Amino acid sequence: MDEELRSLVDRVRGEAQGSAGQSAGDPVAYERLIATEDRDELARVLTETERPLWARELAAFRLGCAGDRRAFETLVLLLNHRDPERCVSAAHALARLGDPRTARAAAALATNTLRTAYALHPVRLLTELRAPETVPALITTLRGLLAPQDPHWRVALACVEGLGQLRDARARPVLEAALDHPRLSAAASAALSRLA
Repeated sequence: MDEELRSLVDRVRGEAQGSAGQSAGDPVAYERLIATEDRDELARVLTETERPLWARELAAFRLGCAGDRRAFETLVLLLNHRDPERCVSAAHALARLGDPRTARAAAALATNTLRTAYALHPVRLLTELRAPETVPALITTLRGLLAPQDPHWRVALACVEGLGQLRDARARPVLEAALDHPRLSAAASAALSRLA
């Protein structure tokens, strides 16, 4: 079992066992989802009614890491979840899925101004994917977050760091604008030094 799967398994154990009065607990199903190698069984979990979120997450993660594109829709929903740990797991699986739709979906999530509070992991996933959509999406997202009092500075910082890693000259104007932001200045300077 790899480290990311182990972390997910540990995190959802309480939900699966029905702790703290949760009604969605099912320890037998939990053990089965960890043990099975049957991808069709995992895929059924994604479409069956009344399956709890922990079960869908575990099944989608395992399918995504195995390159099974039936996990795509569930993983994209989890990438934009309010629980950051679910976003981390979804991003990990999406990066391994190999679905060409992933970058477009991550770009749409990152640039959705109504969901900026949940854009950190889509931004990081875009940086990892290095897809054609990545640089334009990071520039667009960062441009909207440059007000000094914007509460989503961590998302802006992820954009700055991502643009620095990608070393694309198209990012120069927005990175120069980020130099004036107190929380972004150092990262923007470092990113600018890496541009071609």
